[in-house]
Amino acid sequence: MENHGFEVTAHNRNDLSAIKQAAGLTPKLASCHTAFVGGYVIEGHVPAQDVIELLKQQPDMKGLTVPGMPAGANVPGMEVSDDNATFDVLGFRANGTVRRWNHYE
Repeated sequence: MENHGFEVTAHNRNDLSAIKQAAGLTPKLASCHTAFVGGYVIEGHVPAQDVIELLKQQPDMKGLTVPGMPAGANVPGMEVSDDNATFDVLGFRANGTVRRWNHYE
């Protein structure tokens, strides 16, 4: 994220479940990392370009998530091979609705 102009401050916490729940993340939407950017929740390995687009568009959503941990996803921390995983970036709202924000192959 820093390579894309974001200032990152990491907080290693032991109460991640409570943080995720308070952020509106259900277990099906949860992943490994939770961030708060510009009033939005960013969960998991969401590509930087999707966060940038979210901040430009300012939609009525709680945030974006890449549920689980898609090994091989071409995002920082998940490059385990030269093969790219197929995964979706999902947008979620406070009312519980979820829609696909972006798709990667």
